[in-house]
Amino acid sequence: MKLFAVSDLHLPGNQDKPMDVFGGDWAGHFDKIAEDWKGKVSAEDAVLIAGDISWAMLLSDALTDLVKMKGLRGKKISTRGTHAYGWAGIPALRRSAPDESFVFLQNDAVRLDGAVVCGSRGWVCPGCSDFTDADEKIYRREAERFRLALGCAQKLRQEGDKLVCMIHYPPFNAKREDSLFTALFEEFAADVVVYGHLHGNAGAYPFRCERGGVEYRLTSCDLLGFRLAEILAL
Repeated sequence: MKLFAVSDLHLPGNQDKPMDVFGGDWAGHFDKIAEDWKGKVSAEDAVLIAGDISWAMLLSDALTDLVKMKGLRGKKISTRGTHAYGWAGIPALRRSAPDESFVFLQNDAVRLDGAVVCGSRGWVCPGCSDFTDADEKIYRREAERFRLALGCAQKLRQEGDKLVCMIHYPPFNAKREDSLFTALFEEFAADVVVYGHLHGNAGAYPFRCERGGVEYRLTSCDLLGFRLAEILAL
């Protein structure tokens, strides 16, 4: 079994929203992702999506994008991103899933064969250029939500299981300084953390780094060349 990851697909959600306005490489981007997915992923594998599958602000619109992914092999495990405020909550999302291959995490976890995956949205971290006083409260609240996700993972984790965390926002600032999120990942002995949110030029954020014994992987689809990244082979 293999774990792959790709995030921030930004499918149109019933909108006429051509993505090539963000650069010519975005033209037909979902076709590129799907082609790579079909060449890599088997029915036994899983693909982690750290938020922003769709631009849709309503669940009814987002479902059209989820249906596009229905035929892609493997489990599709995703967590909330920036553009999901009107999706009517996690119970409604889970009830509306196109089939059983979709797994939606929100402050909780799921066990696979040899790994436990947990996820929550996260938030911008102190030291980021856009961090404000208003962000402080949300940042701390989101850290507590991730503690819930990690507590759930701890209950599911069996001897030898890898612990993989999905968070939409980068869990540290561009200097990779400590945050409440990195402290939690180290406290719970996470193996890999997958994150997204960044586009175009990731600047000082590396595609792959290690800090505090935890591996971090940036998986925004354009930064990966609209290909899936292999995270673990179990």
